[in-house]
Amino acid sequence: MSRNKPSGKKNRLGKAMNSNKAIPAWVILRTGAKLKTNPLKRNWRRSKLKV
Repeated sequence: MSRNKPSGKKNRLGKAMNSNKAIPAWVILRTGAKLKTNPLKRNWRRSKLKV
């Protein structure tokens, strides 16, 4: 990918990068383990972003 990106695309890529994390342990404890995984978590090889 090119080094120079439009700022809108850069913002979307940054948001996707931040959201691609596991949920904190305190959230699992607070919800009584009803919420264990992050639905936005993805692998860069398996699914591509449409940005």
